[in-house]
Amino acid sequence: MLESCQNAQERWGGVHLLIDRWLQERHELVEAFHSLDAMPEIDAGKRKELLKFCAILVDYVSAGHFEVYEQLTNEAKAFGDDRGLKLAEQIYPRIDVITEKALAFNDLCDHKSDCSNGEKVAAALKELGVLLHERFELEDCLIEVLHTAHKEEGAVENA
Repeated sequence: MLESCQNAQERWGGVHLLIDRWLQERHELVEAFHSLDAMPEIDAGKRKELLKFCAILVDYVSAGHFEVYEQLTNEAKAFGDDRGLKLAEQIYPRIDVITEKALAFNDLCDHKSDCSNGEKVAAALKELGVLLHERFELEDCLIEVLHTAHKEEGAVENA
């Protein structure tokens, strides 16, 4: 998962400050995810790591929905990119499902709840890892189609 995150930064880093910041948040999310490892017990140290992961997770999915996706869609509209907009219409519903799962995981680990059932948290974390990997691939596809193509069009128009 970390390797695909680094590949995305290499491919799109520097293209747009918003995307750069978001991809950096993705990298932090992946690092926090890996720091949790398998957790048969939730001690105070693991709980702190878990809460840090959840904070990064919520920030990341929020930035996607309320900043990045909107920016990418607006850019596609500005370029009259019907193909890109249709792709977004197909991808966004799946990303929404993954977001709901991510927020449900956050709720499981909420400050007020007792998430001391390490097996339950570990199973939910494993499922979330698979979903995040899928989400990253979908997001990379959106960036590729809705942003990179427009960057190239803009470069041609400015030449």
